[in-house]
Amino acid sequence: MTAFIIFRGLGMITEHLVDISRLQFATTALFHFLFVPLTLGMTWLLVIMEAVYLITGKQIWKDMTRFWGKLFGINFVLGVTTGITMEFQFGTNWAYYSHYVGDVFGAPLAIEGLMAFFLESTMVGLFFFGWDKLSRLQHFTTTLLMALGTSLSALWILVANGWMQNPVGAEFNYDTMRMEMVSFAEIFLNPDAQNKFVHTVSAGYVTGASFVLGISAWYLLKGRDVALAKRSFHVAAAFGFAAICSAIVLGDESGYSIGQAQQTKLATMEAMWETEPAPAGFNLIADINEAEQKNNWSLHIPYAMGVIGTRSIDTEILGIQDIKKLNADRIINGVTAVSALDLMRQNKLNGIKNPQALIDIFEEHKKDLGFGLLLKKYTDDMAKITPQMLSKAVDDSIPRVAPMFWSFRLMVGMGVLMLILYGLCLFFSLKGSFIHKPWLLKFAMIMIPAPWIAIEAGWFVAEYGRQPWTVYGILPTHLSVSNIDAGHVILSLAGFVLFYTILGIVEVFLMVKYVRLGPASLGTGRYDGEKTQVHLICPSDKQGV
Repeated sequence: MTAFIIFRGLGMITEHLVDISRLQFATTALFHFLFVPLTLGMTWLLVIMEAVYLITGKQIWKDMTRFWGKLFGINFVLGVTTGITMEFQFGTNWAYYSHYVGDVFGAPLAIEGLMAFFLESTMVGLFFFGWDKLSRLQHFTTTLLMALGTSLSALWILVANGWMQNPVGAEFNYDTMRMEMVSFAEIFLNPDAQNKFVHTVSAGYVTGASFVLGISAWYLLKGRDVALAKRSFHVAAAFGFAAICSAIVLGDESGYSIGQAQQTKLATMEAMWETEPAPAGFNLIADINEAEQKNNWSLHIPYAMGVIGTRSIDTEILGIQDIKKLNADRIINGVTAVSALDLMRQNKLNGIKNPQALIDIFEEHKKDLGFGLLLKKYTDDMAKITPQMLSKAVDDSIPRVAPMFWSFRLMVGMGVLMLILYGLCLFFSLKGSFIHKPWLLKFAMIMIPAPWIAIEAGWFVAEYGRQPWTVYGILPTHLSVSNIDAGHVILSLAGFVLFYTILGIVEVFLMVKYVRLGPASLGTGRYDGEKTQVHLICPSDKQGV
């Protein structure tokens, strides 16, 4: 990547091209992540339902697994379709990023494709077509492996993303001008990656539970397919409560790891302009004044942020102004690394052996190489840096505060509402009276979109909060894009939006169609809406369980 920086002229990559390339990838990722969480959550709900069928042998649990599995299948197909595009974008719009970090970033993605995705896809096929060909135990094993493959797929993708957030286990090689892996274990066990994984899959479980809970509530309000809907509600309420508690706790742990690896992200999430005495207060809401770098007013909880963000009462959380000062020092230090690297590369081209003193200078300053590269946005010649350029680079090192602040609170707000929902649903589910609580059932229906809102807001915080970096502290975003025609990017962006919108409409249409049909779509003759109906009655249904 650095070789590329040196080879190309500054004006070849415009800020406009960078912005639309970012927008294209963000659009693709956000569309894709409308489908992924539901897949993550539904697989384990199917495992639970089929496990009960395996143990009890009751037909209704098999029908539940097949019905909810049909809705899962619709979502899975469309999720795969949107995900494939993202893989190709690394080699098209972000080719120089791929060149620079491909040795590191490519490893977990390759494992995800070869091990996880193929396991998941194979088991999905067996899940749908193996009901009459496999024994109960064999089919349950298939469903379990399908869920495991889905989670493993998420694991390796998030290991790759976690490395972008906290790049450990890799070193820059000045001979190859690339990042190279030095410890796969360190990359895999990266705290940011592991915390992100458990938090993300927990959010997926909440999404699946909310989907099943809300649709089951609709059936109960309509008074149709009550036996199946009640059981589905029971499962979703218990699973969802465990999942939302897990998501909140693990989200807190993820926030703590962010504070360790990305102080900038934490400060912007909390709109902390100045470093406060420990323990810092938590800004519940605030009137953010970006122009004057302050909050006009704020409603805050004393000491809360310090305790949450540092796990102590005496550790400071750096404010944005102090982070800027540190970043300015790192940029200045990084200029030395960039200048030394430019000279080393020129010597290599001229067949001159690099003196050890020059190598030592680079090695001494290379930890800040990425910060020095922030100035490549304004000049290719490190000798021509002006105070104005330095000031702009320092400002660039901090993402805008308001989008971060409010997106984070949107995510947290949805999480709190879902905790209330699942707490109530579990309580009345255990009492066996939820079916007589129309307000609760309507609440469950209204909250179906809540997990998606929280997840999209969370991903915005994670990715926008990393800016101006593609790989935090190492590779600036403006140096990662491919040198391609901006018009082609705009055209492909429009194509993606159109194509994904059509896919979204198709999914909604199919989901609504089969939800309206309900378990009658199985054609068993046991459910409401079928011409020849054989009612499936269980003793527990008479007791409202």
